[in-house]
Amino acid sequence: MSAPHPGRWSSKAPDGRAVCELCPRRCHLKPGQRGFCFVRIGTEDGVGLTTWGRSSGFCIDPIEKKPLNHFLPGTPVLSFGTAGCNLGCRFCQNWDISKAREMDRLMDLATPEAIADAALRTGCRSVAFTYNDPIIFAEYALDAAAACRARGLRTVAVTAGYITDAARADFFAGIDAVNVDLKAFTDDFYKRLCFGRLGPVLDTLRWLVHESTVWTEITTLLIPNENDSDDELRALSAWVREALGPHVPLHFSAYHPDFKLQQPATPKATLQRARRIAMEQGLWFVYTGNVHDRDGDTTWCPGCGAALIQRDWYELEGWALDAKGACAACGFEVPGVFEARPGSWGRRRARVRV
Repeated sequence: MSAPHPGRWSSKAPDGRAVCELCPRRCHLKPGQRGFCFVRIGTEDGVGLTTWGRSSGFCIDPIEKKPLNHFLPGTPVLSFGTAGCNLGCRFCQNWDISKAREMDRLMDLATPEAIADAALRTGCRSVAFTYNDPIIFAEYALDAAAACRARGLRTVAVTAGYITDAARADFFAGIDAVNVDLKAFTDDFYKRLCFGRLGPVLDTLRWLVHESTVWTEITTLLIPNENDSDDELRALSAWVREALGPHVPLHFSAYHPDFKLQQPATPKATLQRARRIAMEQGLWFVYTGNVHDRDGDTTWCPGCGAALIQRDWYELEGWALDAKGACAACGFEVPGVFEARPGSWGRRRARVRV
């Protein structure tokens, strides 16, 4: 193994071990010892990253697949991840990447400059750090973000938001838009099924919405009989409204059996029920995902009820925003990052070699 890339966030414990200060686990590491995420390692100088410059692969996706419905709709995004994760979700839908040892999946070597150049060459408007959580490869993500911004590209993070107060501002300074995976709204769920805690995720969401300029959307994967009760959905939705604001988009996504959780997939009716409850709690933009549901795909105007952005899966079929991103019918200003015209990438997905 080559020498790890120097990490940015570490301290020393009284016993001399390095403490990783990037995520709330704060793993204490001897030189050569791996953290929970497997890709961060103790060094003589602190903590290093073993996956800098190495990816599990690159793909062009529609931005709506992240999912982001209020950030440059219809445009293509160059997406990539590495390996490992700082949560241990038993239902992980990308477990072959997030649970991999770094040598199992990391096949593509790519410098930050090569990533940005590939995004420009293929007509992408942004680059997404996704598939596994970019927080654990933060140094690589931030170097790639700097290269992207130097070329006029935006950056996207798809993350569980499991990060420390000390690292949060540094990491998100390089990010333009984020989708935070809010796994559930009980600490029991996080402890039992994710081997983590709910509190740090809520802290990250509050910080993003109130103390940063990062465009923020939220996704909750609904798992039958685990986090889909009416009471929990009401509590989650009410918290988003009160703590963040009714304008923050919330996506409810369908679970399918994977990794170590093999119970039946989420019915479409469950997602529609969740969407209805969230809207009853006062949220303006609530979406359904991983099912075919045109109403749940569409952005509706909170002012007059008009269909503003009509979608069929990831395909844009109608656009009723004016050049300033407001409802063309009533003038309601829709929060998000919009341009005068939407993109036309559609639902295509294309592999890319960098």
